[in-house]
Amino acid sequence: MPRSRRLDRPADAPHTLKFMDLSALQHLLEQVPGKRVLCVGDLMVDRFVYGEVTRVSPEAPIPVLTRKRELVMLGGAGNVARNVAALGGSVALVGLIGGDAEGNEAQRLVGEEAGVEGYLVVDSSRPTTLKTRFVSSGQQLLRVDMEESRPASAEVEQRLVRTIRDAADGAGVVLLSDYGKGVVTDAVIAACHDAAKAGAKVVVDSKARSIARYGDVDLVKPNDLELAHATELATDTDAEVEAALARALELWATKSVLVTRGAKGVSLAVRGQPVRHFPTVAREVFDVSGAGDTTLAALGLALAGGADLEEAIAFAQLASGVAVGKAGTATVSPEELVEAAITAHMAPAEAKVATLQRLQDEVARWRAKGLRVGFTNGCFDILHKGHVAYLSQARAWCDRLIVGLNSDGSVRALKGEGRPVNDLESRALVLAGLGSVDLVVPFDESTPIRLIEAARPDVLVKGADYAESEVVGGDLVKSWGGEVRLAPIVEGYSTTAAIRRMSSKEQA
Repeated sequence: MPRSRRLDRPADAPHTLKFMDLSALQHLLEQVPGKRVLCVGDLMVDRFVYGEVTRVSPEAPIPVLTRKRELVMLGGAGNVARNVAALGGSVALVGLIGGDAEGNEAQRLVGEEAGVEGYLVVDSSRPTTLKTRFVSSGQQLLRVDMEESRPASAEVEQRLVRTIRDAADGAGVVLLSDYGKGVVTDAVIAACHDAAKAGAKVVVDSKARSIARYGDVDLVKPNDLELAHATELATDTDAEVEAALARALELWATKSVLVTRGAKGVSLAVRGQPVRHFPTVAREVFDVSGAGDTTLAALGLALAGGADLEEAIAFAQLASGVAVGKAGTATVSPEELVEAAITAHMAPAEAKVATLQRLQDEVARWRAKGLRVGFTNGCFDILHKGHVAYLSQARAWCDRLIVGLNSDGSVRALKGEGRPVNDLESRALVLAGLGSVDLVVPFDESTPIRLIEAARPDVLVKGADYAESEVVGGDLVKSWGGEVRLAPIVEGYSTTAAIRRMSSKEQA
């Protein structure tokens, strides 16, 4: 459906990053494929156990989780590498694993990641770091960690150093992902500096209190709490962050510091320049697991692709904003970044108008939260009181309501010449402006069956002027356990009647 979009930032937008221009995003996405990044740090295995909680244990006041499914993926430095590869980069991953089942799992997961070369060092004296999260209705109930945080032994450390030398060839950026699990020792940091002597930049994401030990790297990326901990200064307001960043540059040799501040955006301190604060686009946050890894990966890959620091930060903000809307330690694709950039510049109503692919993505997010999805469809040519009441009732039967909207050609085929009165864009935006509607998806076919198959709604809604047996897709929805509901019709209100009244007035 054609939509007019203004993607230039408003002239008075304070500190808004220039990179949010769609053409600049697309240009950078053309530059990053194949760019080589060296990722060094604490490799983890993330396990997510999903289930339902319907009762409390009789043995103790704790919820009982009925296990439904399980996902296993790379975490920590492994998740940084996954994100670099998902965005089109080529990454050499150096990490430490144990000689255990989880280590074998990590080896397998690395081998399955296209674009990731694994340079994994085995230390049989320690376990592979494993984080197991138990999740119900989109909420984490418990996290269980298996780990050993002591520094790598001298012998293992030397193997890591040799491995870094082997893996560094051709890398434009070195990413250090230090979760404090013992991999990033002083010798490993020195090896990363040596690897960067050919011109690569070094970017650090650290959970450590002593950030000074990384030396004169190009960028250190703490979050606001980590910055407060390291400098012993408050970081709540912009002024407090500026003071903490000034102190950080006194304590550390790094060329610049980027502090991430959640919903407040990010703040950048570069030596010799004033601190700059950049807001972030408000997005629905589902799961912050791995968002920092996505930020680090996007920063590094953008720098490897020739972006300046400001462009790289905007690219990272965009990527992390997409990541927090997903479940688990998720990756982000170039297509999702383009969609997010477009959506960020839309009015709220326009952002609800979606493609089939976005429909599937949104439904997946809603289902991961345990939300009930509803679907209805129609021409909605001239929106009237009956439509509003109908859609309000439909929304009352679900948590999220999708409206399939007939295209202009589809309406014409159903209603005849002269219809629709309002074009597809007008009808879609008016529908999307209603609070009862969560997503509007146009379709060209005579029936919405393709959308129904893609959405797999829990409830399918049509007007009570239909018999249940006449509802297109009804049998299909029932086959996967859904239901068909018939919403009452407000008598005396219809598009045909509205057109007839308008015609009568024009003739009079």
